[in-house]
Amino acid sequence: MSTNHFDVIRAPLLTEKATDLRDKYNKVCFEVATRANKKQVSDAVEKIFNVKVTDVKIINAKEKPKRLGKSSGMKSGYKKAIVSLKEGDKIEIFERVS
Repeated sequence: MSTNHFDVIRAPLLTEKATDLRDKYNKVCFEVATRANKKQVSDAVEKIFNVKVTDVKIINAKEKPKRLGKSSGMKSGYKKAIVSLKEGDKIEIFERVS
């Protein structure tokens, strides 16, 4: 795996569950490279966002069968990371307008 931190973190996950985790528990979800491990994810988040990471949980989302009419295929799988941040640190991917 390359040492470029932007190759490890692919994209933020902006789902309803990820938003609840961010608001209630100070955890942020990212889609990460399939070969990335917890240490690489932790280092990448700390360097890119300038925060302190306390814990990383990694989940492999398996591919799923999908259909569109007669044709069938597979929705590709991906790896996601739930990153816990130190109390007081924050990553605002999209600012919430009140």
